[in-house]
Amino acid sequence: MSTESPDALLGPADIRELAAALGVRPTKQKGQNFVIDANTVRRIVRTAEVRFDDVVVEVGPGLGSLTLALLEAADRVTAVEIDDILAAALPATIEARMPQKKDHFALVHSDAMLVQELPGPAPTALVANLPYNVAVPVLLHMLERFPTIERTLVMVQAEVADRLAAKPGNKVYGVPSVKANWYAEVKRAGSIGRNVFWPAPNVDSGLVSLVRRAEPLATTASRREVFAVVDAAFAQRRKTLRAALAGWAGSPAAAEEALVKAGISPQARGESLTVEEFARIAEAKQS
Repeated sequence: MSTESPDALLGPADIRELAAALGVRPTKQKGQNFVIDANTVRRIVRTAEVRFDDVVVEVGPGLGSLTLALLEAADRVTAVEIDDILAAALPATIEARMPQKKDHFALVHSDAMLVQELPGPAPTALVANLPYNVAVPVLLHMLERFPTIERTLVMVQAEVADRLAAKPGNKVYGVPSVKANWYAEVKRAGSIGRNVFWPAPNVDSGLVSLVRRAEPLATTASRREVFAVVDAAFAQRRKTLRAALAGWAGSPAAAEEALVKAGISPQARGESLTVEEFARIAEAKQS
């Protein structure tokens, strides 16, 4: 049970007041939609299974709604914020509303795609409300760069959530699905309505849970090699793998040879393959 006072979290009036004081108007260009509902951020923290000893990294904290809820539950929170005004204001918000946790908070003022290291102990969890236009690259970058992240929960546009969690054979299964699966077991973890955001977006949002694989995928191929096959297979997703992988392999015949060696039909399409099968194709080209 949290010992924090219930009003430590930000409500709709607090968010608007903070934004007005900072002269912040949420912009479509940055994909900014601030969560204004305390129950929603607490639900996200619960769904993320944040523990008292977790070191959580949050990308795009905005005005701090989710940050405060994470600080209630975790040992430490490191927030990565690209926006100059929001980054400058966040530490003061933490100090004003949760002073006892200010030393358990760190801010990295940067584009998340450029972050190569984080201050303090290694992160154990990633929890974030990601703008849809950068959600997949940011997620994959963080999982690749910080192997200590065991559990991830991201809030993204519903369509992106469906893509990330899709299984082979599903019509939205594609590059994000396979690459996320390289790192983790991925599943949909809930839906979020539009009215908990300011401004209310014109799309629904979804939660996606990613639990890192206990053991990395068993393959002699590198991540880059496997991802190159994935990118080639889905660049022309209507084509058979023999045709789609021709450029990657050097010719349709070379693609067919690698596929047969991997035990995969040259007539199959990328959307029917698991990440393990893509790894086998990458291995077959090596040998």
